[in-house]
Amino acid sequence: MTRSFETNLVVWRGITIEIRYEERWLDSDGPYSTAHLELRALEPERAPLPMTETGYRSHFAPASVIAEAGGPVAFVKEWLDQSAASKAWKDKEAAARQMTLF
Repeated sequence: MTRSFETNLVVWRGITIEIRYEERWLDSDGPYSTAHLELRALEPERAPLPMTETGYRSHFAPASVIAEAGGPVAFVKEWLDQSAASKAWKDKEAAARQMTLF
């Protein structure tokens, strides 16, 4: 079994993110094929993302869902944007911008 990965870099809100995508995880195929995505914040290193506090996320999804979204980059960008719309993420961003005296 030869594994095949696609790796892309995207910059989202000033964070450089590596997207590593394996369309046929464990050599799965057909309508129930499982894909594997890995997200890693590279710069700033381990920067929190809306769906992970650690800057790393492993995610499994049907390969057809990733394809229908326009591929792994489009899927991840949409996922980031949707997750960033949450109150928790907006509060986190606001707190990061707020300077403190202590």
